[in-house]
Amino acid sequence: MFVIAAGIVLLNVAIYLVMSSIYKRFHIPVLLPALTATFAVVVLLLYFEIPYDTYMIGGQWINKLLGPAVVSLAYPLYKQRHVLRHNLPAILGGTIIGLLVGMFSGILLALAFGFSKLYVLSILPKSITTPVAIQISSNLGGESSLTSVFVMIAGFTGAIGGPYIMRLFRIKSSVGIGIGLGTASHALGTAKALEYGEESVSMSSVAMTVCAIVGSCVGPFVAWIMYSLIG
Repeated sequence: MFVIAAGIVLLNVAIYLVMSSIYKRFHIPVLLPALTATFAVVVLLLYFEIPYDTYMIGGQWINKLLGPAVVSLAYPLYKQRHVLRHNLPAILGGTIIGLLVGMFSGILLALAFGFSKLYVLSILPKSITTPVAIQISSNLGGESSLTSVFVMIAGFTGAIGGPYIMRLFRIKSSVGIGIGLGTASHALGTAKALEYGEESVSMSSVAMTVCAIVGSCVGPFVAWIMYSLIG
């Protein structure tokens, strides 16, 4: 059992390091290591017909590191506390507006394609970090597995497409970049924000946290509006 766990952990680390080196060399957003490494692991699991339960013998140890990784974001935030203090109204306003736009745009898009209520409720918290999004979705009557997929899609598309959008609108402020990535793409956006400096990743972690808190509060209200639209 230990050999399997160690092997899976080492395999994941090796794949990520390889994909990270490829990304550093070509620096194309679509080659984001989190995306390419995930794709490579899925392909290997399918090719060798490795059951998910077997993979999670080692994968669970990687999963347990997510908590400390998120908590570690408090350090750059502490170092940039003066930036947070001076830009607090803009940060809170931009984050909350971005969260609401993300929720309503997802709902309207789902309704436009004729999705059922289950899918609409599952897509509602797509711009919130996975653990909180799953809880919101479950409480509202959505499907947690679908929510996880929508959260991943939001994270990857934001982390990949974000740089192009910021270039298009000439957004160069490190605060604005961090808030945009953290609000739209939660943890994956925060990982992308690391490339723009400590200030950006600090603001991104703030945006991710604010979205989780505010999203938990306004989610039921947004769902009520959705029910009114569907009838």
